Amino acid sequence: MSQLRINPELLHEFEAGLDPRFPEKSRVPTRVLGYGEISTVLEIGTGPDAEVAYKRLSMFRTEAEVDRYEALHREYVTTLQDRIGLNLVPSETVRIVDPDRRKVVLYIVQKRLPGETIGHKAIHFLTPAGIQKLLRAVLREFTKIFQFNRENGHELAVGFDGQISNWAIDGFDPEARRLPEPIDLFYLDTSTPLLQRQGKEQLNPDLFLRSAPSFLTWIIRLLFLKDVMTRYYDLRRVAVDLIANFYKEQLPDRIPDLIEVVNECLSAAWAEGAFAPISQKEVRAYYREDARIWRIYLAFRKLDRFLHGFVGKEYPYILPGRIQR
Repeated sequence: MSQLRINPELLHEFEAGLDPRFPEKSRVPTRVLGYGEISTVLEIGTGPDAEVAYKRLSMFRTEAEVDRYEALHREYVTTLQDRIGLNLVPSETVRIVDPDRRKVVLYIVQKRLPGETIGHKAIHFLTPAGIQKLLRAVLREFTKIFQFNRENGHELAVGFDGQISNWAIDGFDPEARRLPEPIDLFYLDTSTPLLQRQGKEQLNPDLFLRSAPSFLTWIIRLLFLKDVMTRYYDLRRVAVDLIANFYKEQLPDRIPDLIEVVNECLSAAWAEGAFAPISQKEVRAYYREDARIWRIYLAFRKLDRFLHGFVGKEYPYILPGRIQR
């Protein structure tokens, strides 16, 4: 059991007074730390209460759905830690049910780490050689996961999002501008617990669709849902996504060298010919398409938020502003 300081009363107070459009204006001191597709990471409260990070998931309709999600989340965490050997930031789940039971919100509460130790911040303090060294450490963790899937995939396979912002470097000192020896990484993102048992996805895909505008649900289900639910089980696609993140982080000049590192490490980790080399053209095309899709998707979500307000309905999701890409 983790020894996290969690204040459920604070979360109840926060939810009772939350305006998802302006979370920072809550009567409880609040700051947005980051955004995901289905969750928002928040600092809530001050002093000891601010020593943890709160991932807010608001797509549940019943407590039974939360029960199933929590059970899957526990299995996902146990599989990553105990069976695969990844280091995970300590976490717990807390559910907040409003008094009339119209809404259930789940929080994944994690130990809060210094921001500069998280990968997408740390890379801006590192030399090109340091970034490559960090990437090699991340790829060693990739290999653990996909080796597990290769050996156990017929029974249980793990999907995960390996982008650089989902890793934290234990003991990283940005002022020294160099990595510790050895490099110990912690994986942060357990909010999408992707597990396939005998080839069948265990996470309810409807949870992804809840945050989508209702007028787009059918086309997302038809054209994109299968891709979204399966891409994180594909080593090559996870690696392409990892490299493409460096466009978002405004470090495009690093990408050619990083592609060489990925191709070298992952080709060596698998049987000859099992890993097709990644090209810069492929990474650039992937990033452009991914950025275009998410830009359009966010615009439609903001339209959906406006329409909810226009007809007097609550919109439960916290959306990012303009994202630099």
